[in-house]
Amino acid sequence: MKNFKKIALILISILVIILMSGFGYVYSKLNKIYVKEETTKGQEKSEVSMVDGITNILLVGTDGDHVERGNRSDSVMLVTIDSNKKDIKITSIARDTYVDIPGYSTEKLTHAYAYGGIDLLKEVFKVNFNLDIDKYIAVNFVSFMDIIDELGGVEVNIEEKDIKEVNKYIDACYEYYYNRKDKVEKEYITKAGVQRLNGYQALAFSRIRYTDSAFARDNRHREVAESVYKEFLNSGKEQYKKCADILLDNTKTNISPMEMLNLGFTVFNINDKNIEQLQFPLEEYRNGHIISKQKGWVLEWDKEENLKAWNEFIYGKDNKK
Repeated sequence: MKNFKKIALILISILVIILMSGFGYVYSKLNKIYVKEETTKGQEKSEVSMVDGITNILLVGTDGDHVERGNRSDSVMLVTIDSNKKDIKITSIARDTYVDIPGYSTEKLTHAYAYGGIDLLKEVFKVNFNLDIDKYIAVNFVSFMDIIDELGGVEVNIEEKDIKEVNKYIDACYEYYYNRKDKVEKEYITKAGVQRLNGYQALAFSRIRYTDSAFARDNRHREVAESVYKEFLNSGKEQYKKCADILLDNTKTNISPMEMLNLGFTVFNINDKNIEQLQFPLEEYRNGHIISKQKGWVLEWDKEENLKAWNEFIYGKDNKK
């Protein structure tokens, strides 16, 4: 368990956009994307206010050009907003975590979303992790690339060993996901070191997986996320509005507009610059190996020790769920 000055791209992007773009504009956009029948029951307040207690939000990044079932969850994070302790925490759940998927079999976590969308993924969290997921946000690769382009790119450090692999993914990301091929010529990475990447290059960098480990890949996700956050801090109101259009047009959530505004207000007031992060499963309680030809490389994990550590991370040692 370590402290990182890193931000989860999806959630913080949405919340920063909300705070900077203006109430009426973003409310009207949010009203078009949330799944009303799934929203938490209850009367909504008409004024923005702090959200009490602990709020857990499941963030899902899908590997296709839409956010419905049929695409794998390439990135899964749980963001914890604790207004009582003024904390924001992020749990990165490895996509290869070996879990029971109800109605299917024991497989990688990434497959659950493809089989049954957010409902099945939420059920997987309940069955395997004893977590009832109330709120979620799902986005796709298209919004990821377009927002980075709108911000003028992001800065990351590319190692020599990753150049060949990132260029392989550039081909895939540019051809299958990028909507600006008629305006932007494909460019490859030609050198190692810190450099600015555009949307499809940044997505390619985030998807590298065979030059090291799945956990190094998660570190690259966080490196891109931190760079995106820094670019947001240097952006103006018009850019926030443009990013809002991109993000909200490619997002599915059961968080109502008013709830989203309240969460944005809460994060803004917490102002946590030292965000804690947990990588699940924990390094000392996991075993990565090839389990079979059909299921490939998976992460088996010690349930008791991992869930104990995760529960304490979210709720604290003295306030376990």
